[in-house]
Amino acid sequence: MSTIGDRDDLAPERLWDPFDPAFRADPYPYYDRLRTEAPAWRNPLGTVVLTRYDDVARTLRSNDFSRDVEANATPSDDPVAMRRRQRRANGSAKTILNLDPPDHTRLRRLVTQAFTPTAINRLRPRIEAMVDEVLDRAADTGSMELIDELAFPVPFQVISELLDMPTERGDELRDWSQTLTAALEPTATIETLDAADAAIGQLAPYMWEVIEERRRRPGDDVLSGLIAVEEEGDRLSPAELISFVILLYVAGHETTVNLIGNGTLALLRNPDELVRWRDDPGLDERAVDELLRYDGPVQHTVRVAMVPTVYAGAAGEPVEVAPGGTVLTVLGAANHDPTVFADPHALRLDRPNANRHLAFSAGIHYCLGASLAKLEAAVAIGRLIRRFPDLELTGEPHWRDRITIRGVDRLHLALS
Repeated sequence: MSTIGDRDDLAPERLWDPFDPAFRADPYPYYDRLRTEAPAWRNPLGTVVLTRYDDVARTLRSNDFSRDVEANATPSDDPVAMRRRQRRANGSAKTILNLDPPDHTRLRRLVTQAFTPTAINRLRPRIEAMVDEVLDRAADTGSMELIDELAFPVPFQVISELLDMPTERGDELRDWSQTLTAALEPTATIETLDAADAAIGQLAPYMWEVIEERRRRPGDDVLSGLIAVEEEGDRLSPAELISFVILLYVAGHETTVNLIGNGTLALLRNPDELVRWRDDPGLDERAVDELLRYDGPVQHTVRVAMVPTVYAGAAGEPVEVAPGGTVLTVLGAANHDPTVFADPHALRLDRPNANRHLAFSAGIHYCLGASLAKLEAAVAIGRLIRRFPDLELTGEPHWRDRITIRGVDRLHLALS
């Protein structure tokens, strides 16, 4: 990872500037400076940016903060913020991601059993077969583009099979997913949000077709289970059903794509660690945790204070957040906090406390699909590096132009 060196001229607002190409390319040096100089810092829009592990973890686990920004944040006259509130009011943006208890608790309970580690591990043989099929094809050509050939199609196929969804419109679904996740970015514009609504306008009717077909011919898949609950009438409304299905479908592969891409690139840039994992299958779980800590796919998430809260900012000065104030918890910065992770910018696949990372958030909003994402990454990356021991990067990786969802979208490899 790069460094911003001794650029003492950088003011705090330059240390958190999502429009700076250098920040987007490698935010970690900027996180370091901000954590050191102003670990709780109020940006020009009034949001308090947190970069210290303890602050981030405490906020994510606290019941004194809400995830429902549009409902509970102090109203802003910013046009994008106003547009977000409008989207929530008409239901287009309401998902389990931005709900609080009791609604969040009720909805999450409906699918928890399908995503327990035990349930997910039953998918291992199928995931291994999918990965091997991809690697067999790659072996015939001697090269592969990791994202299009492995990192996207395998997680997409897995979540499709969990929901028993057709896959013939995979390209369209990938485009819709990219458009929807762009709306999560702090750099989103009115046009970005309009594009997301247009994507939902195309995705929702397609999903309803599948749902109606499943009503007629239910199976033992997750979607059939959700439909059965919806038909009971008191635990899942039709609007919640469609929002839930869209979220599961999009989130069920989007994060894993970036985990596999970022993780593979990190190993190629740290060949000694690649060899360490290749030669020790017992490292599988710990290695994936370290890859999540080192360069996780989700860099930050927002919370709204429901009670007065105080953080220690620059030189220990108090930074107060009133009820309705927004807080940006920077997961990527917390995962590189040297008070928790020794030598945090080093990739160490045997790191003893790698599982303390916050890449999947924490508290009640801890990622529902964490076990699935970790299994898919362990199988995909583990089998890739063992099948092709002389794996090489060809050309420069290309990063998505995002800061919330961080990931490479092009990674060309030469195989042996």
